[in-house]
Amino acid sequence: MAAIPLAVLDLVPISSGSTAAQALRNSIDLARQAERLGYARYWFAEHHLNPGVAGTSPAVLLALTAAATSTIRIGSGAVQMGHRTALATVEEFGLIDALHPGRLDLGLGRSGGRPPGRTPEPALVSGASVADGRAPNGLLIPPKFSFAHLLASPRFALQKTLLQLPGARSQDYTEQVGDILALLGGTYRSPEGEEAHVVPGEGAQVQIWILGSSGGESANVAGANGLRFAANYHVSPGSVLEAAEGYRAAFRPSAELDRPYVSVSADVVVAETEAAARELAAGYGPWVRSIRTAEGAIPYPTPAEARALPWGEADRELVADRVDTQFVGTAGQVADQLERLREATGADELVITTIAHDHQDRVRSYRLLAEEWRRR
Repeated sequence: MAAIPLAVLDLVPISSGSTAAQALRNSIDLARQAERLGYARYWFAEHHLNPGVAGTSPAVLLALTAAATSTIRIGSGAVQMGHRTALATVEEFGLIDALHPGRLDLGLGRSGGRPPGRTPEPALVSGASVADGRAPNGLLIPPKFSFAHLLASPRFALQKTLLQLPGARSQDYTEQVGDILALLGGTYRSPEGEEAHVVPGEGAQVQIWILGSSGGESANVAGANGLRFAANYHVSPGSVLEAAEGYRAAFRPSAELDRPYVSVSADVVVAETEAAARELAAGYGPWVRSIRTAEGAIPYPTPAEARALPWGEADRELVADRVDTQFVGTAGQVADQLERLREATGADELVITTIAHDHQDRVRSYRLLAEEWRRR
């Protein structure tokens, strides 16, 4: 199994009683540790207006991390393109690539809004291989979670207002990805025939990834352009199979890839014993609840703080798909579950995201998993 690379996805979580500054120091330290342990990539997510998450700007985090590491690939998982332009994105990553060439992954996501009046594209496939909530090999595929209430929340509207200039509108995502590819490749032309050449940025050795949670537009644009695709089991486990299948169905060979290439994410906590791992993961349910109630991610609680929070059946139902698909246990137990995830999705690599209140527990989780993975 060591031939299947493992990567890291970091939200830069802030623990209760700690600060954003310490969270940033912890993430840079974890990136150094991940490099030493043999992880293939280190990605930063982008989130806004969350009291417990400091990962607001992947490009800034990548610049800091690039200077603190030397060999591990680093990237965004993902830049939220709904409130950004193609040019700004290529310029930012071009600047980092100028000093750290050949190490950057530019992961692109649709999050942040879509053009007015635009409805989501339907999935290209249905994930019909799921029966009784399980993939054929037994991987848990829970019912799909609807994010509609989050998109309609006042907090989401405020975030969009603060991230976009007055009167601005999101560009069509498929067009935006095309613009990024053209700007990187030096082939951009406006409808009037004007050329645009980005310095630095044009010709940058940046690997493009598309991140997606369904078999719709993201999977289609990744496949149609022959790009790498990252499917999110840890965010949307109910649609991970249709996302991977939709991407493969849409794939067309490109100069970059001659066959589909898929990574799949998983939320993981590893410790020396299963009981210890479950104790470390005790704060996960309340943390996910804070996100799904549109409160914004709370500072990650200690196990004792998590147990003291109010918790009822409605809370359990709200986060069940995420909690039930978190891989928690010893390194051997978690590696077995990761193998099942890889088999069910046909993943070419796996992206691991781990949150624990104590930084050293988080580092240890990644270390134990890496050591177990190398033995397989």
